[in-house]
Amino acid sequence: MLKIGDAAPDFELLNQDGNKVKLSDYRGKKVILFLYPAAGTEGCTKQACGFRDEFPKLETQNAVVLGLSPDRPEDQLKWKIKEGLPYDLLSDPDHQVIEAWGAWGEKTVFGKPYIGVIRSHFVIDENGKFSDVQISVNPKDSVERAIQQIGTM
Repeated sequence: MLKIGDAAPDFELLNQDGNKVKLSDYRGKKVILFLYPAAGTEGCTKQACGFRDEFPKLETQNAVVLGLSPDRPEDQLKWKIKEGLPYDLLSDPDHQVIEAWGAWGEKTVFGKPYIGVIRSHFVIDENGKFSDVQISVNPKDSVERAIQQIGTM
């Protein structure tokens, strides 16, 4: 279980353009990493657009945003363009990072259980340590809590 103060495990994934992105590339910056189930769905769009709308403010605070889901890069690119998202969306089709970060598990939709991405976010400080860990968070709260945490760092 990942917790505040722990070093964020490094990873390398493809972004929406098919380029490799490593978490450690962002050392020296504050990072909001949000994990979402599927590009283009209602809750995911609310979360992603919430971070989009706050992005200019975050940039002034030395912060970046990264989204991560099991979607293929080409699906993420379409969504990024459609919603005007100014940050990278990372692809984890085998959900190895999602599982390692504790955001893969049982969920219920319309009373039926299934296994998938548990909406979450992580705030990582300039030294690569967690300053906020939110597993199973609703889209609006995710944005508000992450922005608040960045403001306290």
